[in-house]
Amino acid sequence: MAELLEVRWYGRGGMGAVTSAELVARAAISEGKYAQSFPSFGPERRGAPVIAFLRISDECIRTRTAINEPDVVVVLDPGLLRAVDVTSGLKKNGRIVINSRKSPTELKSEFGYKWPVAAVNATVIARETIGMPITNTAMIGALLRVAEAVKVDSVVEQLHERFGARAKGNIEAMKRAYKETVIEE
Repeated sequence: MAELLEVRWYGRGGMGAVTSAELVARAAISEGKYAQSFPSFGPERRGAPVIAFLRISDECIRTRTAINEPDVVVVLDPGLLRAVDVTSGLKKNGRIVINSRKSPTELKSEFGYKWPVAAVNATVIARETIGMPITNTAMIGALLRVAEAVKVDSVVEQLHERFGARAKGNIEAMKRAYKETVIEE
């Protein structure tokens, strides 16, 4: 059986969680893998909590349901850690990737996580590279550091396609977050 990577993204409307899942899925497809991404939200307004799902596999993906037992959860807004149980159903060997100025050790202690935690200050990175605190492309870099689901260059191609002239800052954000992500087992 092929290895299937399932990722649940948490963000707020307008933060780009849905876009992130789609960009990584497109990068996986460009590498000849199978992938799917889709959001889970109703008529929420900008700022309301949003969940996006991402699956990547070497074989055809037959399931089309929400991801209840993810391998990785990615949290774009650390404020959601108090509002939502982001670890619900997280596999025993799962990982948590959080946009936070706190260290993984501090986050594990504060929230009692028993899984490995990766943290990066994506908000600062986004402000410095894109000029806005939109953290989604930085968090793609953090995810790739933790899961190595696709090659960074494959996502770079997707960022060029999606953002055109604005791709430069987003690419810089992704690469910088990849380098700056701190992982604590």
